[in-house]
Amino acid sequence: MRYQHSYSIEKTLAKDSIHKKLSGVCAGIAKHYDLPRIVVRVAAIFALITFPVATGVAYIVASLLMPTR
Repeated sequence: MRYQHSYSIEKTLAKDSIHKKLSGVCAGIAKHYDLPRIVVRVAAIFALITFPVATGVAYIVASLLMPTR
């Protein structure tokens, strides 16, 4: 017996332009991983306080490279 799969699950990481605060990076990450937006935003603020340069550069690079949904 052969089974054919006719389904595909494609989740792409993209900025969320509907629920954005700055550029939509945190909202897009939250949507991709099925997390609450507030959790991702609080984690981003905590990372920004802890590692300001690395987090700032990562956020800017992500906002430039992630496509808009």
